[in-house]
Amino acid sequence: MTAIKELKARARTKVGKGAARAERRAGRVPAVIYGDGKAPVGITLDHIEINKIIYAGHFLTTLFNIEVEGEQHRVIPRDYQLDPVKDYPLHVDFLRVQVGATLSVEVPVHFLNAETAPAIKQGGTLNIVSHTVELNVPADAIPDAVEVDLTNYHFGDSIHLSAIKLPEGVTWAGHGDDTLASITAPSGLKEAEAEEAAAAEAAAAEAPKA
Repeated sequence: MTAIKELKARARTKVGKGAARAERRAGRVPAVIYGDGKAPVGITLDHIEINKIIYAGHFLTTLFNIEVEGEQHRVIPRDYQLDPVKDYPLHVDFLRVQVGATLSVEVPVHFLNAETAPAIKQGGTLNIVSHTVELNVPADAIPDAVEVDLTNYHFGDSIHLSAIKLPEGVTWAGHGDDTLASITAPSGLKEAEAEEAAAAEAAAAEAPKA
């Protein structure tokens, strides 16, 4: 489970593109805190600090306590924008989170034992359909990831949402039993199976009829 992290921010009194560019030139990243029926609060964050936090991973599933001029805001990141060329953060949106709240978040899917799973060792290919899943989770217990053990899957198997055991209090946000991945047989094996099937068909056709 991700821990609550502390952040310090400055209040942002000026708005608009010009003000935002000035903050970025000063080494700050504009951001906003919104939600919970309260007025949005414009803030700025230290560029180096927030850049490290974003690229450390799990940013959108981590709770933060942001201190703004002595006031604490319990939030979760909802979106962020990166510079399209240099990939540094340009803006961050934070959603206020009440104690005991349930959130809808996307968490990564980790496929375990790919190196040792028999089907993969025999040349099978893991075709990943979805790298993330959307979950309804308690705000204080957001999983870092959900896990799928590949050990007992075989050629031709598909892995569905129903194969994942979710932590207590966590439910699927979507509907249906979506496919997360499948395992395909190596091309040589598929060709051999096709030849065997064709030979069996031919033999059945040539067999004398009773």
